[in-house]
Amino acid sequence: MIAVNEATFQREVIESPLPVLINFWAPWCGVCRLVNPVLNQIQARLNPGCKIVSINADENFKIATAYHLKTLPTLMLLQQGEVRDRIEGFRERDELEQALQRLL
Repeated sequence: MIAVNEATFQREVIESPLPVLINFWAPWCGVCRLVNPVLNQIQARLNPGCKIVSINADENFKIATAYHLKTLPTLMLLQQGEVRDRIEGFRERDELEQALQRLL
């Protein structure tokens, strides 16, 4: 999973020829720790059909604000720079996996 910041966002996300799944997280977010292992498993299955990146919302406030984050973690699917879907408010691993299957 690629860590993206404000300096690399345009190149890695907006200009990506592949769909991009963004994992918005923060170090203080306990549920966020459940997301990374699930996303790593999914990345292994999808590669190279979709790029998965992570963005620390606390360190990249401009991006978090631009996408109107209300809660963390938030997962967002972008294709050709446009938001296609978002997942927020999940609490369990099974709920996350089901949402990702619908999304991808």
